[in-house]
Amino acid sequence: MKTTGFTESATRVLFSPANWIGTSLAAGTVAMVGMGWLATSWLPIGALAYGAGFAVGGMWFGWPKLSGPDWSELSFADDEDTRAATARALAAIRRLVEANPGRRLSANTGIKLNKLCDSIEAMLKQWEKTSDGLSLEDTFHARNIALRYLPEALQRFWDLPANLVHTKTLDNGLTPDATLGQTADELTAKVNALSSALAAHDTQAFLDHSKFLSQKFAVSSASADAPVLLK
Repeated sequence: MKTTGFTESATRVLFSPANWIGTSLAAGTVAMVGMGWLATSWLPIGALAYGAGFAVGGMWFGWPKLSGPDWSELSFADDEDTRAATARALAAIRRLVEANPGRRLSANTGIKLNKLCDSIEAMLKQWEKTSDGLSLEDTFHARNIALRYLPEALQRFWDLPANLVHTKTLDNGLTPDATLGQTADELTAKVNALSSALAAHDTQAFLDHSKFLSQKFAVSSASADAPVLLK
């Protein structure tokens, strides 16, 4: 996966709570010096105020991370235990959303991705209660949402330069960020349909929804004309 090195690290520090608190204290202190309320040079006291604010912010809200998770460290392997593999994949997706390297994800799209992860987890719990003879390994094609379809869309998204994801217009008329959000919405709707089928003990509906996922998203992810995201 492409990274922007120093730029991404600087962005993380810039948008961290520690930096905002430090900057606010420094600005307030400098203003007080400028108004004559503090009889001292503004530079050293401003630096001290920033340092104190940064330290307090770091201890309260966490220190800024200089780098996000490396894509190679995120596990999406479809191993023998599908339940464990899916849980691992969802945890990796959530870490990526939280770290948000390069600030690529808008807040709205991040919320949609987390909502999709929640829906997948709820569906797995529903399956464990009401599978009615369905084989998770053989028929649960929906596992590919977390293990293949969404990871591939995310990887294409993060391969784009951070300055293009909110400005570049794709063939569908949307930006990459908006397209990723749309993909998350569609997957969430399909996951909810799978959960409803399980709750209604409707095995055929469950298999039909799984087949739809396999046909649409597997074809989309393999398509050479899908330059950024699943369509």
